[in-house]
Amino acid sequence: MEQADIGLIGLAVMGQNLALNLNDHGFKVAVYNRTYAKTKAFLAGTAAGTQIIGSESLADFVASLAKPRKILLMVRAGEVVDKFIDALVPHLEAGDIILDGGNSRYVDSNRRTRTLAEKGLLFLGVGISGGEEGARHGPSIMPGGNKKAWPAVKPLLQAITAKVGDEPCCQWVGEDGAGHYVKMVHNGIEYGDMQLICEAYQLLREGLGLSADEIAKVFAEWNDGVLNSYLIEITANILTQRDEDGSPLVDKILDTAGQKGTGKWTGIDALDLGVPLTLIGEAVFARCLSARKDERVAAAKALPRVQGNGPKHRASYITHVRDALYAAKIVSYAQGFMLLAEAANEYGWKLHYGNIALMWRGGCIIRSRFLGDIKKAYEQNPALENLLLDDFFKGEMLAAEAGWRKAAMLGIELGIPTPAMTSALAFFDGYRSATVPANLLQAQRDYFGAHTYERVDAPRGEFFHTDWIGSGGDISSGQYDA
Repeated sequence: MEQADIGLIGLAVMGQNLALNLNDHGFKVAVYNRTYAKTKAFLAGTAAGTQIIGSESLADFVASLAKPRKILLMVRAGEVVDKFIDALVPHLEAGDIILDGGNSRYVDSNRRTRTLAEKGLLFLGVGISGGEEGARHGPSIMPGGNKKAWPAVKPLLQAITAKVGDEPCCQWVGEDGAGHYVKMVHNGIEYGDMQLICEAYQLLREGLGLSADEIAKVFAEWNDGVLNSYLIEITANILTQRDEDGSPLVDKILDTAGQKGTGKWTGIDALDLGVPLTLIGEAVFARCLSARKDERVAAAKALPRVQGNGPKHRASYITHVRDALYAAKIVSYAQGFMLLAEAANEYGWKLHYGNIALMWRGGCIIRSRFLGDIKKAYEQNPALENLLLDDFFKGEMLAAEAGWRKAAMLGIELGIPTPAMTSALAFFDGYRSATVPANLLQAQRDYFGAHTYERVDAPRGEFFHTDWIGSGGDISSGQYDA
């Protein structure tokens, strides 16, 4: 019997759609699920008439695969992945490949790459974005791990991924957990994009008094310009959806947002590495605040918001909100690529930032025209220190700045929260400030804790301490960098 090109474990929606995608591209796929009933239902249902095969036991599943065996895990991240790896190892041989396509933490992928290498097995942590539709018709795929496995899986992964022109949105990312790290940052940026869109929506709805239908038209128009993206497109569609009573469905949805943790992971790693990932952090906190629905309702009664009238010139302010959304989005990506660069330095990865932008250009949730400009920026200058310093983005930021400030002031004056937009503006102002008041902060630290400080008239790395109260002596505390 002809053996399968690849095996897939886990037949939830993502797993099923990836199996069908692989089949559509001419690959023979073997599938396995912990409950065989689900395998049978899949083979008799959407997989009927395909060359996908199923197995009842893990041993039979492994035996059905051509060597070197390639097994894609599409199961819950964490302990479940480790349990399946432990169950697979006794059936595998040196050179076989395990791919984890779930939303795993990069530290787990680091560990799995090294542990399996000790057994002669090759591991890849594969970030996959695009949701159900992407899995079925072409996701963005971000592979990292043991590079020895890449030549064997490259033809399969690049065949099923989304394409931008002829370029597949799947390129080698880096060693160990680099693939899952890039996927984590992707998801963090996704949090930021969604929060920014929601803030723009609230400014238009409450600040300018536009109806859901009017805002849908605004977003549709924006989608024809620099803000062209999947998330802008679906937002316009969402705002046209009607409930059974004819009212906008969005008004019937409870304003409490969920999250699965990848945005939080991004923020935590940014704190660990000392990267000012302010916008994504605010996007995560905005979801946390939204979850406190009952508390917010009570606070709205106890602490009534400022009542004011929106501006008379609505058309101008619609443009200001667009500029604010665009400029803050640039900051979000600039911060995301700052984090990637710091992680590459910290973990010894050789990340290709132009390729990362390409991988996000199609198939994934944050896909947009804008990412083509990012790819071009890093192709022109691979050593670009910050996206904000690229000539194109520098011009875009300066052109949008005035409108950005007016949109932020509108929110402040009317009590409409815009944490992501305004934190991005604060970062922008801080990033381009040659001096900030950290000199006073460092003096405070030295005053109460003898933490020392550097002087503007002395070489960097030379530290001083002042006996501020006249009785502290010359003893100083140790110094470390965040």
